[in-house]
Amino acid sequence: MDGMSMSAAEGAPAGPWLVAGLGNPGPEYAGNRHNIGFMVVDLLAERIGGRFKSHRSRAQVVEGRIAGQRVVLAKPMTYMNTSGGPVTALRDFYKVPVANLVAVHDELDIGYATLRLKRGGGDNGHNGLKSITKALGPEYLRVRCGIGRPPGRMEVASFVLKDFSSAERKELDWFVDRAADAVEALIAEGLERAQSTYNS
Repeated sequence: MDGMSMSAAEGAPAGPWLVAGLGNPGPEYAGNRHNIGFMVVDLLAERIGGRFKSHRSRAQVVEGRIAGQRVVLAKPMTYMNTSGGPVTALRDFYKVPVANLVAVHDELDIGYATLRLKRGGGDNGHNGLKSITKALGPEYLRVRCGIGRPPGRMEVASFVLKDFSSAERKELDWFVDRAADAVEALIAEGLERAQSTYNS
């Protein structure tokens, strides 16, 4: 590396990072399972001492640094199904390589409070990912925050738009904290090292 800083994720392209927490705007959605992406970027903003401001891309953003890297934290304000519009506008505005785009989202197919980090892949029926993939292709990073499957015959749409249960809320702060740590590790250390720590 010849005198270059090793703090940047190995092999990450030059340019800022964009961390998009996915969710729905408005107080009625704030505690929903579908909004864990918002919760994680809220905590990251708190850690870097930033406050969200409205951006013309129809998102709330905070600019700052994580592990010495320039980072834009974003919450699209268009509702989940059309997240791709604001994310694309932010990618263009800040000139973010797609390889430096991280989507933080709820994931039905892994158990509650479990994390999985990966690059690329399908959207698994997640409308936020579907919207981003349609706009930018699938090769962005994902921090998948497990919420588990709905109990009994509950519809998926109802399940994701309900607040976490009282039992789940006992672990929620820890879970959000760990997901924020995983985002920081992704930026500081790269995907493989972050996966070895957080894909538990």
